[in-house]
Amino acid sequence: MDVMELLTSTLIQGLIYALISYGVYITYSILDFPDLGVDGTFPLGAAVTAVLMTKGVDPWLTLPASLIVGGLAGLFTGLVHVKLKVRNLLAGIITMTALFSVNLQIAGSNLTIDRGTDTIFTSAPVMALFGDLSLSGRKLIVSLALVIVIKLLDAYFHTKSGLLLRAVGDNATLVTTLAKDRGTVKILGLVISNALVAFGGCIVCHETRSFSATMGTGQLVYGLAAVIIGVSIIHFYTGTRLARGLRKSGPLRFLGSPQGTTAVVLGSVLYKLCIQVAMSLGLPTNMMKLITAALFLLVLVLSGRKGEAIIHA
Repeated sequence: MDVMELLTSTLIQGLIYALISYGVYITYSILDFPDLGVDGTFPLGAAVTAVLMTKGVDPWLTLPASLIVGGLAGLFTGLVHVKLKVRNLLAGIITMTALFSVNLQIAGSNLTIDRGTDTIFTSAPVMALFGDLSLSGRKLIVSLALVIVIKLLDAYFHTKSGLLLRAVGDNATLVTTLAKDRGTVKILGLVISNALVAFGGCIVCHETRSFSATMGTGQLVYGLAAVIIGVSIIHFYTGTRLARGLRKSGPLRFLGSPQGTTAVVLGSVLYKLCIQVAMSLGLPTNMMKLITAALFLLVLVLSGRKGEAIIHA
């Protein structure tokens, strides 16, 4: 693989997996909620997508379908935590465990999509617009477009509902004093988060044309690492500029506040680059999870957090 192919592949993978990191960013950074259900919601989106595509459903309809099922998974976690008073960590574990069986029931242990079946990257609208490009080129453009659409979350975080969502993880008492039910706000955040994670699983299924019951293992670690890397870099950059007495302008001005979603994309791409480089050096693919864990540990140490997984926005 030459340098250009490596960079293109890294960008595609980084953009696609940024969708998963978006969801992790909401739970860990905003809600201060360690949602282990992510490792079950990710393959849930892929399972539903794979089954629908093998049934001949339009590939673009699998996107809202994955958002819906992911949102339902998040709703379940939220209800278990808020209504049944189960601790947040245990609520996520319960959801993750339950979804493993649900995913097996939906799509079995493995499911491959036939090469003759269209994905969102080979669908008629995409081919009409970008048919002259290679498959990698189409994947890059579509993935970038989806990430930009999800970036609209920044606008939501400025709304009243979004501000309450940001407040509940940092100061839940404040939400209560505003006559709002913090439990309901938490549930909403979990619904949005898990919907995005399942959406990421959907896009991965389109990209790989396959589903595996174990594909969710380690996705939480990946999402956390991407968030930590991106947020650390953004904070370092903006902090350095402010230390020099410069105004918040220039290339990062468009980020607005919060800057988290852009930080997540940056972190996801950089993290995928590290993994791609490691694999290009000849490390065996069965060492992927070990490489991921080692990189996550390195990121934690270098960021100065040493095991602190929560990054407050």
